[in-house]
Amino acid sequence: MGDVFKALADPTRRTILDELTDRNGQTLFEICARLATKHGLGSSRQAISQHLDVLEEAGLVEIRREGRYKFHYINTAPLEPIVERWLKKGSA
Repeated sequence: MGDVFKALADPTRRTILDELTDRNGQTLFEICARLATKHGLGSSRQAISQHLDVLEEAGLVEIRREGRYKFHYINTAPLEPIVERWLKKGSA
């Protein structure tokens, strides 16, 4: 599993996670289109694909194949240890 903090450090990757939170299970084409139209990000498909690879490596994105399509889903499980470590201790 990759570094969650490194994956979250990039604003484009955080925006991708925002988009998957808004509408989970998108293809690369859909993610690129939403980033361009909603956020004005003109990143290439290759750049977005590389961002998705980093997010997948960190466990924040899961990929499921259906035929020739790859669908991307957010996975918040890697964030739970962070919440436990810093947020829940202070509220107890």
